[in-house]
Amino acid sequence: MAITRYRTIAERFRYEPDKIKGSRFIADLAPVVTVAEAEGLLAEVRTEFPDAGHHCYAWIIDPEGKQTRSSDDGEPGSSAGPPILRMIEGHGLTGLVVVVSRWFGGTKLGVGGLMRAYGGCAGEAMDRCKVIEVRVQVAMTIEYPYECSGPVEGLLRSCEVETKQADYTDNVVIQVTLPKDREVEFHTELVERTSGRALITEPDRLT
Repeated sequence: MAITRYRTIAERFRYEPDKIKGSRFIADLAPVVTVAEAEGLLAEVRTEFPDAGHHCYAWIIDPEGKQTRSSDDGEPGSSAGPPILRMIEGHGLTGLVVVVSRWFGGTKLGVGGLMRAYGGCAGEAMDRCKVIEVRVQVAMTIEYPYECSGPVEGLLRSCEVETKQADYTDNVVIQVTLPKDREVEFHTELVERTSGRALITEPDRLT
């Protein structure tokens, strides 16, 4: 079944728990829809905290949870990035990047301690974030003759469709987005209202 809704955080968020054996941790979280946005937050955090020893991170970009990445950023293998990723998964969130920065406090935490510290910092941050539900959007281009304008425009309003761009040449060509959960209804109604004269190009899912 296609995913039509997903949970993410409402806005960028920062959380700093108490120090652990002298080590300081700060979690930065942000909702994202592309890898470039996730990498952008990571770059911002690195610039803001150049003195931190590590900037470990994880993200899940797509609603299906297939586009993921994590990094230990120099910490022992699987002691930081994967625990952060597991916390994102455990909270049932996606479209999210989490960066946890660490300043060494003089006492080694060990692999187990690092896993608890990084995962705990990320998890506590997500516990405090405002979580929202987002509807998956579909983008498509529709072409139809001018005489179908009335029926098509009525359908656009009823199916919560947003027009991004319109061109008027031999036919009307519009680029639109609409909620994924209205896609089947929209296709059916468009064919019926235009007697099959409207042409839809391949849609792309947007988040």
